Amino acid sequence: MLYIVPTPVGNLEDITLRALRVLKEVDLILAEDTRTSKKLLQHYDINTPLRSHHAHNENKAAEALVEQLQGGLTMALISDAGTPGISDPGYSLIKACVTASVKIECLPGATAIIPALVASGLPCNRFYFEGFLPHKKGRQTRLNVLAELACTFALYESPHRLEKCISQLISVCGAQRKAVVCRELSKMYEEYYRGSLLDIQQALLNNQLKSKGEIVVVVEAKPKEKKQKKYKS
Repeated sequence: MLYIVPTPVGNLEDITLRALRVLKEVDLILAEDTRTSKKLLQHYDINTPLRSHHAHNENKAAEALVEQLQGGLTMALISDAGTPGISDPGYSLIKACVTASVKIECLPGATAIIPALVASGLPCNRFYFEGFLPHKKGRQTRLNVLAELACTFALYESPHRLEKCISQLISVCGAQRKAVVCRELSKMYEEYYRGSLLDIQQALLNNQLKSKGEIVVVVEAKPKEKKQKKYKS
């Protein structure tokens, strides 16, 4: 059995009782960064063996892990924060387990995208999740696609690329498109900065909005074009 276990994106209390039980009962925990995960495990007095499983080794490690799972071991896959596989390592192992008919259970739990969407104040009955934009190749293409969406969209961005991201969004969406920058969700300095893309750009330039911590950018849908009334001559 492979358990996919979401972990808190900030506040350590944002973990389910079931997740804590699973992490204590499995034979092995696979962690994106063992140093980060040890803080969570020590906080809850969990002493299960820990092994590194990150983006650089997951493809090579998947086959060996599947063999161990087929041999009877139970494992829990966690990332540094949130749900594994959502802009985090995990897909390769999950795919390998599905192919090998290894049973998988994914626990519900923490992720940054849903709180950001709900608290943004923008419509979230339908939305598009982009994850991280490509750093270079293909980035402009993805921005052009996002600008044309007829629903709210959200993306993750790193602090040192936030200003560039907002500038690029202005170029494809227009300066007045409504957006929200969600920062440090569930942590002490949690912040939501709401306004137009231009407002957000100015806030960053004036240090009213800090580009620090984990960031989710939520942007409203492309405005519907007003139909022109036809007048009979």
